[in-house]
Amino acid sequence: MNDAHRYRKFAAGTQPEYLHPAYVSTVKRAPSKPLILLPHTKTEGTGPVFGHSVVTAGDSDLTKQHAGEPLGERIVVSGRVLDEDGRAVRGALVEVWQANAAGRYLHKVDQHRAPLDPNFSGCGRAMTDDEGRYRFVSIKPGAYPWGNHDNAWRPQHIHFSLFGAGLLTRLVTQMYFPGDPLLEFDPVFNSIADENARRRLISRFDWETTQPSYALGYRFDIVLRGRERTPVEK
Repeated sequence: MNDAHRYRKFAAGTQPEYLHPAYVSTVKRAPSKPLILLPHTKTEGTGPVFGHSVVTAGDSDLTKQHAGEPLGERIVVSGRVLDEDGRAVRGALVEVWQANAAGRYLHKVDQHRAPLDPNFSGCGRAMTDDEGRYRFVSIKPGAYPWGNHDNAWRPQHIHFSLFGAGLLTRLVTQMYFPGDPLLEFDPVFNSIADENARRRLISRFDWETTQPSYALGYRFDIVLRGRERTPVEK
């Protein structure tokens, strides 16, 4: 098979391990036998496709989806989606979901004793432009307990999903915030052995996108392939 139709293997330690005992749920869901690698064909490099018309400009502002303003600190999260050579990935679907400012998701499974916000659903989506850029306006999410171990708390984070041409399934990752004291205690974040790879999940404060008297800006670039690939969930 032509090497152009093969994907590069991940550098050791740069992606989450299937089995990371400190992250308790991986103990039951991790494969118990070696994985079988299947050869890639041209199909993996060209498809699938999806309809772009269902994504509207308002989908990317999570603070304007209801009649009132949500509670919490407004933020602007933006960045670029890139390939391993630093080239823009245009026309990719970027979706986000997150907890509200009190650390609670709008989901029936989340029974955390924190208030729901009637003006915040916590979901948004956007398409990357010709330069691979995306932008969301949201509320900084709160930390929350998650039951992994005694007194376990997830750091503030936003979930990202990416989907587009050349991706057989969506890629899911998490964006964290700089200076969060919970990062060093979080088994999800620390399931990535390589420190440099872990740091790629931490956004950067961005003065350029900070809006005066309105919102702080954070930059989060996503690299889809190569040694500098953004870690993704398995």
